[in-house]
Amino acid sequence: MNVEKKQSVFNLFPLALFRDKIEISESEREIMIKEILFQEKNSKNEIDKGKQPAWTGDTQGYEFLFKNKKFKKLFSLISESIKKYTAIIGLDNDKFDFYYQRSWATISRSNENIYAHKHHQSHITFAYYLKKSKDDGNINFHNESSHNEIVPQIFSQKSVVGFFKTNILNAQIATFSPEVDEILIFPSKTMHSTSFNKTSEERISVAADVTLVAKDSTNSESLLPPINQWDKF
Repeated sequence: MNVEKKQSVFNLFPLALFRDKIEISESEREIMIKEILFQEKNSKNEIDKGKQPAWTGDTQGYEFLFKNKKFKKLFSLISESIKKYTAIIGLDNDKFDFYYQRSWATISRSNENIYAHKHHQSHITFAYYLKKSKDDGNINFHNESSHNEIVPQIFSQKSVVGFFKTNILNAQIATFSPEVDEILIFPSKTMHSTSFNKTSEERISVAADVTLVAKDSTNSESLLPPINQWDKF
């Protein structure tokens, strides 16, 4: 009897992260970087280095980057990538309206990072790398489900060393090292963070939260209905 043929491991319910490349000219890049540095210089609040080391525009009065004319082309290209992602995971894009809800830039300088967090108020989030070099910080995705954790916290950093070997079935963190002009798109509810910038150069990225609204929400309680049916009070 060939036992190997009868043994199988099924990796069920995978999390889909979509990586794409956005092509822009160097002159467009220079204009956008200059605008982001201007926003940082003119921030309304001082950054609390104890809470958030890197500069993030959404907490400094610059949370609607998609309305800035200098970023219009970039967001148009990103919109195409987002719809590629939603089509891959099985959505019928024709039945939804897509809305940029909030968007901002992040500047991470030497020894700065972004702590683990998620975006509860939206459906889709992305990170696009406008300025990126080697060793200036990766993006990390954290496994909160731990489906295979048969013993509580056995695969966590709190576990005693030597009790397991890390592999795809027990990993708690997945790390990506994006290149300049790459975009990563993922569900907003995914816990994520960035590593420390180990260079003297700043890393500059653009992020946004996206919300999907059904064009027709009849017979569905879970979908957001068309905005034109909402009533402000």
